[in-house]
Amino acid sequence: MHASPSTFSGRFITLEGGEGAGKTTQINLLREALQEKGYDVVITREPGGTTEAEAIRTLLVTQQDREWTVEAETLLLFAARSMHLRDLILPELEQGKIVLCDRFTDSTRVYQGYGREMDKTKIETIKAVTIGDFEPDLTLLCDIPAEKGLSRSLKRLDETGSNERRYEEKDLSFHETLRRGFLELANKHSKRIKIIDADRTVDDIHLQILQEVMNAV
Repeated sequence: MHASPSTFSGRFITLEGGEGAGKTTQINLLREALQEKGYDVVITREPGGTTEAEAIRTLLVTQQDREWTVEAETLLLFAARSMHLRDLILPELEQGKIVLCDRFTDSTRVYQGYGREMDKTKIETIKAVTIGDFEPDLTLLCDIPAEKGLSRSLKRLDETGSNERRYEEKDLSFHETLRRGFLELANKHSKRIKIIDADRTVDDIHLQILQEVMNAV
């Protein structure tokens, strides 16, 4: 039995996955469905969500001629995350809202820890210093074969003219490593992270996501 909107105390729900997994489409569908049920819903993203965090996003994802060390990159991500948490996520949760976030700490664990091979203990140490033990109430992992997701993502970037293509320019083996990392995290934290088969129709994916969310609230 899930809580009614009138007795709701707020939930932080994240969507994770590799490139081209369809998170943006699904997060918008989820917001609409939850709003129809009477919940107050906020959408945000990482890196980003606040003015300071969006500035850090620009540094990280659009500077293709600059290669941050993985340690510097991780510190920047958690700097953005701490501002995001303090200035947006926690205040909205305190007002009893559902906060839907496109990526959070799990992406750092995977992209920097698995993809760029940073020591995973160091990542957790930086997390502890910057945001403590805060984790999502529920994480929805949109899982798709790396080759298919990468193809989708490149097509979207070409259509939109976006210059946020830093990771799309890496080879397929990098993206396969990311997928393995996400699935390992999901197996390790199976109570929090629910695997969503994202290699299906948009409607089928949405129905599974909505069911998982309603079970959690």
